[in-house]
Amino acid sequence: MYEWHKQIQIIVDEIDECIKHHNGEAITLRFLSRKLGYSEFHTTRKFKEISGMQFREYLRLRKLAFALKEVRDSEKSILDIAFDYGFSSHEAFTRAFKATYGVAPGDYRKHSMPVILRTKINPFDRYFFGLGEIGMVKSADEVKVYFVTIPAHKFLHIKNYESNGYWDFWQKQSHIPGQDCETICGLLDSIKGKLDDDGGSESNSGSGQIMAYIHDPDGRLCDWGIPRTECYGVRLPFDYEGEVPPQMLMIDVPEAEYLVFEHGPFDYEQQNRSVEEKIEKAMATFEFAGTGYCFDASPGRIIYMYHDPERFFKYIRPVRKLP
Repeated sequence: MYEWHKQIQIIVDEIDECIKHHNGEAITLRFLSRKLGYSEFHTTRKFKEISGMQFREYLRLRKLAFALKEVRDSEKSILDIAFDYGFSSHEAFTRAFKATYGVAPGDYRKHSMPVILRTKINPFDRYFFGLGEIGMVKSADEVKVYFVTIPAHKFLHIKNYESNGYWDFWQKQSHIPGQDCETICGLLDSIKGKLDDDGGSESNSGSGQIMAYIHDPDGRLCDWGIPRTECYGVRLPFDYEGEVPPQMLMIDVPEAEYLVFEHGPFDYEQQNRSVEEKIEKAMATFEFAGTGYCFDASPGRIIYMYHDPERFFKYIRPVRKLP
C-alpha cells in the first residue's frame, strides 16, 4: 500500500506547485493520472482511499487556501485573485470562499479572523511507515551550538499531558473534538503575523508552526527526568491582539536566554534519523563549563523544536545564568 502513498504524494506535490504558478491546465485529474500511468478512475479511487476526500474537493480547498492568503496579505483586487485561482467570476469566488470559511473575501480582508485552511496532505512518510532512512547518505555538517536572547512574545498552542513524541501527540489529539491535526494546523496556517512564518502555505512546517515542550510539574517525565507537557503552536508578536480560537491557549513568554542546537538543510528521507541523533548527542554531551550558564528546567520555561528539512532542524532550550 505504501507504494500508492508515494504515488499520491507525487500528485499532492504537483498540485501545490501548479497552484503556486497558476498553471491550472496541469492539475486536471486526466493530466495527473496519465503522469502516473494509471486510469482516472483508479487514481481518483486511490486518492480518496488515502486522503479521505475526493480529488476535486482537495484541489478546490487547496486553491482557496492559497487564495485566502492573497486576500489577506496582498493588495490585489478580489477579481484578479479569483481569476488567478481558476474562478470564473467575482461572484463564483465569493460564493466558494464564504461557503468554506463563513465570511466573504472582502470582509475577511478587513478583519482576518482565524479560519480552518486545507493544509497540504503528506500521505507518504518513510518514518511513519517504519522504513527509516534510504541508503547510507550521512550529513557532513556538524551541529551548530550558540546562545541567543529571544524577545518577549506570545505562544498560541494546544497541549497534551500524556503524549510522547510527534506522532503520538497527534494520535491522542485526534480523539479530542476540534483539536485534531487537520483542524489545528488549518487554523494556525490562517493566522497572520506569525514570527516564524516564511510565507508559505505549501506545508505546515513552512507556515510558522512548531512543536514545543513546556516544563510543567503536571507533565510527563521526559528522558532527562524533567516533567514537561508537549505542545504544538505558533509564536506571535508580544503585542498581538487577534482572535484566539476557543480550543487553543495563549500565553505570554517573557524575554529570556536560550541555547540553540541547529543542523542545516538535509534530505529528510535519507538523513532525518542521522541528523536527529546528532542533535540529541550534542544536547546530551554539551559542556557548560566556562559559559556561566546551565539548562533551566523551571516551571513555565519552553523548549522550541523546529523541523523544516529544507532549512534546518533545531532545538531551542532555555538556560539561566549561574549565580
